[in-house]
Formats: sequence, structure tokens, C-alpha cells
Amino acid sequence: MALPVGTKAPDFTLKTLGPDGLVDVSLSANAGVQATVLLFFPLAFTGVCTQEFCDVTAGLKNYQDLNADVIGLSVDSPFAQDAWAKKEKITIKLVSDLNKEVIKAYDVVFPLLAGVGDTAARAAFVIDKDGVIVYSEQTPSPKELPNFDAINEALKKLTF
Repeated sequence: MALPVGTKAPDFTLKTLGPDGLVDVSLSANAGVQATVLLFFPLAFTGVCTQEFCDVTAGLKNYQDLNADVIGLSVDSPFAQDAWAKKEKITIKLVSDLNKEVIKAYDVVFPLLAGVGDTAARAAFVIDKDGVIVYSEQTPSPKELPNFDAINEALKKLTF
């Protein structure tokens, strides 16, 4: 069960692949500055994940207009995430939880996806600039997308 609304979001520092190599991304970097939309997804190069992140990329300006940073998180390596992002033209910041520490901290582990191994469940969190979860959703199955209308409504309620 995903962490509930009102919970202090666990901070993390994870890797992404930037133009000059691996770069650290921390949730706390947004503290006091902007909200964060944290999107957990099972695996790069899969159909539903590709649809989700291409759609979010297409609407990224809407999140920026609401003063929100969007971060996608999976257990894929940063190198696999980067190859997927380049192939699909995904511009959202993707971070690697290869050690599965953050998916455990947010309680969004999907055990034995397709019999292969534990991955992130499909989940979405809106975290305000004070680091508190104001929206929390874990979809019933990895094939279902989060409720992006509800995510946008949660962002609109935040005042900056």
C-alpha cells in the first residue's frame, strides 16, 4: 500500500544519466522551491510505461506552469532509462532505483512482475514544497495508468 496523504515524503538521492555522465537527483532539491510529481513505473521499454511517459512528456509544460518538477522512477539502470528516453523522445527526468530502496520506502514494490523479479508498482505521488505527500495513488495493476486529472487537481490546490 503506497504511503498515504499527509506523510512526510522519504528523501532520496538517485542517479540519472546527464550529458556528462551520472548525476545525482534528490527530492530535497525541490524543498521550499516547488512541488514534485513522483511517478513510479515498472520497467522501461514496455508498452504501458512508454505510453505514460510519452503522454506526460507531451504535457510537461502544464506541470511546469503549475510549478511542479516531474520525476520518473524505476528499477532500471540509468543507462537503460537513458536509451529508452532517447528512443521514445521522453524528456522527463528519470532516476534509477536499481537497489530498490526508494520503492520500499514509498511502499510501492510490485513483487515478481511477470515472474521476473520485483519492480516498482505503477504509482504517483504529488509532494508539496514542504515535502509532504498531498496526493498518493498506486494503480491496481501495472497495466493501469494513474489518474492524471486528479494529479493536476492536487497541484492546482497548492499555493506557491
